[in-house]
Amino acid sequence: MEYSKDDWKLYRNRIAVWQENYMERLIKEYIVLLNGEENASDKFWQLEERIKEDRKHPGVIIEVKKSNMVSDIAMLVNLGVIKMDDLEGFSNDLIEQVQFILKKGK
Repeated sequence: MEYSKDDWKLYRNRIAVWQENYMERLIKEYIVLLNGEENASDKFWQLEERIKEDRKHPGVIIEVKKSNMVSDIAMLVNLGVIKMDDLEGFSNDLIEQVQFILKKGK
């Protein structure tokens, strides 16, 4: 399916913001981990493992391709990186496609 230039442009602008917001949430989780009562070495290795896993998450790194835009947006919603409210400004067609993918995945 061909997506509108406006949707593509908006997606490219927002993906960085969405990822930045998601990484801010991760940082807050890391702070909680680091402020825990465990030994420093335990916290260090827990943090190392979390970062290793989080680096693979699409909220952190994603290949931005027009052909994947709708499925990537649906995945970001499904994973809690963004909410449907974050799609304000996108075309109704795109939003409906995202909703369809999310319903199909249930």
